[in-house]
Amino acid sequence: MNQPAEQKMPVQALFISDLHLQPALPKTTRAFLDFLQNQVKQAEQLYILGDLFEYWAGDDDMDSDYLETIVRSIREAADSGTAIFWICGNRDFLTGERFLKATGARALPELSVIESGKTKIALTHGDAQCTDDQAYMQFRNMVRNPVWQKQFLAMPLAQRKAIIAGMRQDSRKGNQEKSARIMDVNASVIADLFKQTGASVLIHGHTHQPGQHIHKIENGEYLRLVLSDWNLDDGPARGDWIELNRHGELSRHVVKPV
Repeated sequence: MNQPAEQKMPVQALFISDLHLQPALPKTTRAFLDFLQNQVKQAEQLYILGDLFEYWAGDDDMDSDYLETIVRSIREAADSGTAIFWICGNRDFLTGERFLKATGARALPELSVIESGKTKIALTHGDAQCTDDQAYMQFRNMVRNPVWQKQFLAMPLAQRKAIIAGMRQDSRKGNQEKSARIMDVNASVIADLFKQTGASVLIHGHTHQPGQHIHKIENGEYLRLVLSDWNLDDGPARGDWIELNRHGELSRHVVKPV
């Protein structure tokens, strides 16, 4: 029997982003599976804010042993009573209904707002706010077009994977020539987001530039929390999650190797 939410620990929500899960990152994968077992099952809600996977070629790729393990583990967390919410990122925007049904996750609009007491918290992946990176925005507009997606998903899986591999290689090469500032969010876009949503807090990922920022807009101050990407396999270990408790307090926690 599922444990009633009101009997769970005083953790209202957890937020993660940019795990870029793939078989080549076994330590990162184990850390995520441990996170699901020991953190997520004690929370009322989990918000995955995009790029959980390094890439997603389509729901018909979900039958691989690796992805089947990830999907099954998310489903177990959902079946334990934790509500799983999904906002796609720039790597896994092709996740579809089969994925959502298999994991028990609920898809949210790419810009969503939740409330904790009197506090409104905006959630998004973060790539749509990086408008200074004009080359990326052109690419984003292309691949988010439903016509493009329908044509792409009609291709054989092997062909899709080959195209994605080429895109990833081009992306890595292109990013080496860009400054961190260009690949960060645009301050004016963030100000508009706060005004549009009425939120006083924004949580996002994408930039791989974790931090806490205060935006002074007109006569108010607004908090922007940036999640880290996860990588416990290459170089210094990095990764975090943000926790929202029932008192409306936000805290950041570091992922540790398992």
